[in-house]
Amino acid sequence: MTDERNNDILPVKISGVTGPVTGWLDGHTILLGLFADPIRHSVSPTMHNNAFAKLGLNGAYLCFEIGPDRIGDAVSALRTLDMRGANVSMPNKQAIIPYLDKLDPAAEICGAVNTVVNEHGLLTGYTTDGTGWLRSLKEDGQDVKGKVMTLAGAGGAAIPIAVAAAMGGAREIRIFNIHDRNWEPAKEKVAAINEATSCVCSLNPMEDKEAFKQSIAESAIYCDATGVGMPPLDDMSLVEDPSWLHEDMVVSDTVYEPRETKLMRIARQAGVKHVYNGLGMVVGQGAEAFKLWTGQEMPVEYIKEIVAKA
Repeated sequence: MTDERNNDILPVKISGVTGPVTGWLDGHTILLGLFADPIRHSVSPTMHNNAFAKLGLNGAYLCFEIGPDRIGDAVSALRTLDMRGANVSMPNKQAIIPYLDKLDPAAEICGAVNTVVNEHGLLTGYTTDGTGWLRSLKEDGQDVKGKVMTLAGAGGAAIPIAVAAAMGGAREIRIFNIHDRNWEPAKEKVAAINEATSCVCSLNPMEDKEAFKQSIAESAIYCDATGVGMPPLDDMSLVEDPSWLHEDMVVSDTVYEPRETKLMRIARQAGVKHVYNGLGMVVGQGAEAFKLWTGQEMPVEYIKEIVAKA
C-alpha cells in the first residue's frame, strides 16, 4: 500500500485515543478486522487501509479466517484486545448475534450483522449492506423516498436492501423470490418491515413471470440482489427483454464482477438512464462501517478508483 499522506502530523481520534500519527504501526494503532470464511478474496482491507492512509488515521484492518465454530472466540478476542470493531461476512452474519450486547434496529429486523462497533467492551451489531446500497444511489442523486421498488431475491443482500429502503421512505417494496430456503425466513422479515415502517412490503413468487414483469413496469427502481449475472451465471438475467424496463427508472445490480452484467446491458438497450453495478454498494457498505468506527467520512471516490483496480 502506498503512503498517500502528506508530511503533516494529523490528529487521530478513534475509540477515545487522541495523538499524532507517527507511523503505520505504533503503540497507538487501532485494530479492526474482518471475520469470515473464506476471506482472502476480500477487498475490505484494501478499502479501509487505504482510507486510513488517505485521511492520516492510525488504524489497521486485517482479515481473520473465522467460521461459526470459532466466532464466539473471535468476539472474546475483540473484547480482550479492545479492537475498535470488525466486519462480519458469511457464514457468520447470524452466528455472531448471540455474542453481542445489542443490535441497531435494521440489524434486528434483518436478523443479521455485518459490522460490530466496540465501545470499550460494549458491542453493538449493525448491518451496513442496505445503507451502503442506499448511499450509492444517493451519491448519484437517486433516492427511494416515495418510490415503488421491485427487488429480486430474498437472501443475504436482498433483505438488508429491503430494510434500508423501507426505513429510507420507500412507498412499496415488492420482493420476488423462488420457493427456496429463503422463502419462509423472508416472510418473517417482510412482516417485520411492515410492522416497523410505513412501507408496504410484499413477498411474491418469482415463478409468476407475468407478475414479476408487471411489477417492474410499475416500479421506479428495480434491484437484482441475487447471484444471477455473476459466474457461472454471467450469461443470464432475470429480466429477459429490454421492453420490461423504462428509461426513467433506476436499475441496480448487486453483482460487481463482472463490472457489466447482462442485466445492465439489457437496461442500456432499453435506454435506462440510471444503471448501476454492485461496486457502489460494496464501497458504500464499507463507508458506512468506516463512519461508525471513526466518525469520519471515507474518501469514497478515491476508494472506488482503488477497488476498481483491485
